[in-house]
Amino acid sequence: MAAAAEALYQADPSWATPVLWRSELRNILTGYVRRGALSLESAVDLQHAAQEMLCANEFNIDSRSVLQLAKQSGCSAYECEFVALAQQTNSRLYTLDNKVLKAFPDIAKPLTKAA
Repeated sequence: MAAAAEALYQADPSWATPVLWRSELRNILTGYVRRGALSLESAVDLQHAAQEMLCANEFNIDSRSVLQLAKQSGCSAYECEFVALAQQTNSRLYTLDNKVLKAFPDIAKPLTKAA
């Protein structure tokens, strides 16, 4: 999936993301470090590079919007932060999350078909 995300970024580098993405990426990198797939230093370097790439396009999301979307969809508030931002910026949300894809078919598109 990293290749699909990279291809999508190459095709359209103007990404928007809620600030939450930083914690989401840290969580993913922690899993790789724990499994021995990445060294701690590599994980830190990847986090830093991603922050440099995305820092200009980070957004705070209105809590009411997030909570309303979560209530309506049954998706988590974490997931709905990304949905709310896509709505706010009139953008598509590329994701691997089947629940989000099903709940928000007008906004959410599968990452594998994005690239």
